[in-house]
Amino acid sequence: MVVAMKRLRNYLIGVEQGQKILFADFEHGGPMWTGSGPRIARAEIAFSEPFRQPPVVHAGLAMWDIDRDSNQRADISTEAVTETGFQLVFRTWGDTQVARVRASWLAIGELAHDDDWHL
Repeated sequence: MVVAMKRLRNYLIGVEQGQKILFADFEHGGPMWTGSGPRIARAEIAFSEPFRQPPVVHAGLAMWDIDRDSNQRADISTEAVTETGFQLVFRTWGDTQVARVRASWLAIGELAHDDDWHL
């Protein structure tokens, strides 16, 4: 589903990327590894400098370590995107047992310019 093309007004386009280990539940018997049913993990990500307005943020799985004896269910997304950061969100459900997850992300948006007027 395409919502709309995002148009950027100037040449100051910021691109920031990173990776984050969301959890390593196999190390301590956490809920992603030992639980069942709906489970969720969130991580707050802060940009190194603010964007002019909330950027477009893409998230993906960079690594997942999952039990071979259970169904493989995963959902990775972003929420609460602002000029200064966002939340990475990983969800699983049913009998899926996830030992650990590393997510990667890419934010693209317009940066402020020194000549911007602030009224």
